[in-house]
Amino acid sequence: MSGSVDIEVLFCDTALLVVNKPAGLSTLPDGYNPSLPHVKSLLESNYGRLWTVHRLDKETSGVLVLARTADAHRSLNTQFELHQTVKVYHALVIGPVDWQEKTVDFPLRPDGDRRHRTVVDPLAGKPAITRLKVMERLGHYCLVEAIPETGRTHQIRANLFALGLSIVGDKLYTRRVNHKPSVEESRNHGEVVPAPPISTGMALHAWSLEINHPLTKERMKFTAPYPPALSELLQQLRRIFLEGKG
Repeated sequence: MSGSVDIEVLFCDTALLVVNKPAGLSTLPDGYNPSLPHVKSLLESNYGRLWTVHRLDKETSGVLVLARTADAHRSLNTQFELHQTVKVYHALVIGPVDWQEKTVDFPLRPDGDRRHRTVVDPLAGKPAITRLKVMERLGHYCLVEAIPETGRTHQIRANLFALGLSIVGDKLYTRRVNHKPSVEESRNHGEVVPAPPISTGMALHAWSLEINHPLTKERMKFTAPYPPALSELLQQLRRIFLEGKG
């Protein structure tokens, strides 16, 4: 792969290019510094002209699909607009989670405060629905599956934040530094969790994406493995949590 960033290719044919986007890399040119590398600039030198169908936040890793023709671009755009795609994200969060499954439907408005965050706004917000499910509990941390049924800016991050949760490493949607409890605080609550974990960027990963192939109409599902830093963090948390319970 050209450039200094390695981008894993998950699938490629004449219509589609599906990659596992690394955290820290923008999907499109940066509005403040267009000279920074981005997914399109790194891929087009090898694959020719590409069309962006959807995007992931800069600090989010995972499945990203790009079209290789204008016709494929139109087909995929229609699928996203008609909610014919299924996107599944995994997020490592910290905060009180007293539910196993929850559907969040807070109306959201982008650029709603001084930090330019997406905020809950019952009057001016647009419908935003995210289905959440706890996958794994690790002390004060939880690995959560998030399936957005709409595509609002920062939807998953804003919905979790409205529930009092923060994604580990998310510097924008957090009230405190990820609400990281100290070991002593955790023991007082009968649990043992680690000190602040190793740095991973933001622990939000686009795990899978289902689409209809623009040419064959075949239903296809693409899955992206976790980045190494997130895998290592989860292993660290499991070790500490299991030791604390032992």
